[in-house]
Amino acid sequence: MGKSMKYGYLLFDLDGTLTDPKEGITRSVQYALRFFGIEEPDLDRLTPFIGPPLKGSFMEFYGFSEEQAEQAVEKYREWFIPKGIFQNMVYDGIPQMLKILRESGKALAVASSKPQEFVEKILEHFAIREYFSVVVGSCMDGTRVEKEEVVEEALRQLGAGMDNETGAAMPGVLHTSGTVMIGDRKFDIEGGKKHGLVTVGVSFGYAEAGELESAGADYIVDTVGELERVLMQ
Repeated sequence: MGKSMKYGYLLFDLDGTLTDPKEGITRSVQYALRFFGIEEPDLDRLTPFIGPPLKGSFMEFYGFSEEQAEQAVEKYREWFIPKGIFQNMVYDGIPQMLKILRESGKALAVASSKPQEFVEKILEHFAIREYFSVVVGSCMDGTRVEKEEVVEEALRQLGAGMDNETGAAMPGVLHTSGTVMIGDRKFDIEGGKKHGLVTVGVSFGYAEAGELESAGADYIVDTVGELERVLMQ
């Protein structure tokens, strides 16, 4: 990265940041809850499931035991894999912004709590995979679901440990200077801060009122245009 570039490494959350996955995620949750005899016709009530790991959300919001939550995740995927994954849309302006950022010489990555194989399919489907040199998600076996774990792996793959002055690799040292985590929920901000990253919260996603502020985001932007201006520093 050029020494004049303030932010050279950019880590993006997926859901609620690059894409609006509301219909696919909430219908998948609705389907899973129905298996347990719970009817939730109002999809808006299920938007808190967008962002955090699914298993924990079923336990937190519906009081499921760990075993029930694991079963709920399995049922969720019965709807999500064939249907919900593409009940999704890219936010206006995102592809253009990614192209500009990449052409400016910045390294882009996706760091999502969604299973990696789903993340890859979504990025390919919406023709934005080409802009990311690294894509990291959670594992299907339920490991690497916490955002700080995902961020750590993304940093490692991005060329963690690049010396700021020489550009030489420094194995075993995570590169955090000049690196930004961008997301729409407190989990993204907290995960980035665990690794000393600059954090940008996007208010056009699914954070509750005051959530990004309380998490301590360094920047909060309301539009894709504002986000581009911050990241082009």
